[in-house]
Amino acid sequence: MANLDRKPSRLMPNLLHILGAYTNEEKNVVNAIIEVNAGSRHKYELITETGHLKLDRVGYSSLVYPFTYGAIPGTWDLDGDPLDVVIVNVDEALVPGSLVEARIIGVMKFEDDGEVDDKVIAVLNDDKRVDHITSIEDLGEYFIKETTYYWEHYKDLKKPGTGKVEGFFNTATAVKVIDECVERYNTEYAPKLED
Repeated sequence: MANLDRKPSRLMPNLLHILGAYTNEEKNVVNAIIEVNAGSRHKYELITETGHLKLDRVGYSSLVYPFTYGAIPGTWDLDGDPLDVVIVNVDEALVPGSLVEARIIGVMKFEDDGEVDDKVIAVLNDDKRVDHITSIEDLGEYFIKETTYYWEHYKDLKKPGTGKVEGFFNTATAVKVIDECVERYNTEYAPKLED
């Protein structure tokens, strides 16, 4: 991981555009760039053009992210951003902007203010303490309730009722969502890139 097939440069490479989504497609492992840690109200977002982190907003309520959150490089979701990834069971804050390998365990279908904004659900690939987690079901019923509550209420003080969780699905469905977002990135976004 993190060994780029590029010559050293004075310019910082944008990991969103030089890394692929998968590090090991056979084992359902993806690259993920960390944006937000569990326990934060601050919503950081990667600037697509540069790869830098920007404080997008401070949460509108007392709700905090109940999980670590980031983006998958080389993907483009229907909301006009890289595909989101929720990384669960992270027991220590990760450095925002850092690159991790995450093993897919499912996907949450989500609509945000009328736009598709799906969230791949994963665990850290190299954390042996989560090897036993292979599906969303392994996280238990409370994870589904807490995650649904968070996404359906995190904007209530600004735009009530705009978030709708449409369900939690297995790894195969998550891979399909990722593959669609990789295809969309390759056809819609990549042609706009400058060398």
